[in-house]
Amino acid sequence: MRNPASVLITGASSGIGLALAEVYAASGCRLELTGRHMARLEPVAAACRALGGAPTCHEVDVDDRAAMQALFDRISPPDLTIANAGISIGTSGGRNREEIDRKILRTNLDGVVNTIYPAIAALTARPRREPEPRGQIAIMSSLATFNGYPGAAAYGASKAAVRSLGEALRAERYRDGIEICVICPGFIRSKITDTNDFRMPFFMEASRAARIIQKGLARNRGRIAFPWPTYWMARLAGVLPSGLRDALVRRMKS
Repeated sequence: MRNPASVLITGASSGIGLALAEVYAASGCRLELTGRHMARLEPVAAACRALGGAPTCHEVDVDDRAAMQALFDRISPPDLTIANAGISIGTSGGRNREEIDRKILRTNLDGVVNTIYPAIAALTARPRREPEPRGQIAIMSSLATFNGYPGAAAYGASKAAVRSLGEALRAERYRDGIEICVICPGFIRSKITDTNDFRMPFFMEASRAARIIQKGLARNRGRIAFPWPTYWMARLAGVLPSGLRDALVRRMKS
């Protein structure tokens, strides 16, 4: 969608979500910013106001289906909804692996579902002025979806699920005038990557990633995958013979 007047961003208190809030604030957008802690959202809102945006903060957990529905019930349908909120092992505390994985799957998969379906319903009810779309929904996935990586099983699985969901819904909702785009970033500075203790190729600052995402959404690109060298390496690894791929993955683990 070229010039959204209103944007809802989940997980807006840090990382890509924060950077996206600032990018759209600079365009003068009305912003609906969500996060689990109001104290972390308020500085983001202040920065957005300084850039010319009109932010409203909502303390809500995307895991809570009823709370997310209530949020969409009390706001005007955003032109653009960005289902960004997500976690990885590094943000999940010191619990046992099964509990960690369940939390990751619940937040990264259910959190997206709890965001996009109320958004779809709200946009479907909005009158359409063809050929303009009713609105747009963006789903934050990852380049980790093209292979399974040691130490990131649940994260990769959750992001692969939402990528598949988004790409299917893009085709399904085309005639409804709803644009659905999937975002697949590589290693971007965030609370998730702050915990990584390995070299991250083509590491990118969140501000640059946000500008790439904004341009891709303006062009209604179905899959916004970047940086391109990381994207093509991930795609190539996915088509390697299984024996060779297993050897490479085991080396990553060691």
